[in-house]
Amino acid sequence: MKTLLAAIVFALFSSLTAAAETPDASAFFAATLHNPDDKPAALSRFKGKPLVVNFWARWCPPCRAEIPELNAFQKTHQGRIEVVGIGIEDDAAAVKTFVREHAMNYPVFLARDQGQSLMTALGNRRGGLPYTLFIDRHGRVVGQKLGLLRKGDLDAITPQLLAR
Repeated sequence: MKTLLAAIVFALFSSLTAAAETPDASAFFAATLHNPDDKPAALSRFKGKPLVVNFWARWCPPCRAEIPELNAFQKTHQGRIEVVGIGIEDDAAAVKTFVREHAMNYPVFLARDQGQSLMTALGNRRGGLPYTLFIDRHGRVVGQKLGLLRKGDLDAITPQLLAR
């Protein structure tokens, strides 16, 4: 029954992402952003890993609401799937405080002035938040979601992220 439910949720999730053109993940891997300590970090270090890439902002209520789900997902799939948060922010000190207050247990980066262009290159032409991209170990985008991410969305995409 659980498998059937997961298949149904996945089919619904896939239909949400199929309407948009599948983006190329190369812009993600080519980017160098800053960590909350304001040090540059090349995202190429995530090549070869299944990824959940979540764009968010401190002022965005749905972004805040999905952090517990992302924390739980990271904890459950640690070592198999990596969650990466990209704050559409430029204030490193404020992001560092936010990350600590929300106990974000996954890598977080600041997009600064690259945020909108990076999201657009990765398929978010509307520029809305939150925006989540799912990238498999081969660097292919296997799904995307504009709006609040829920546990069912993560459960539905997990088999594709873990596929060989």
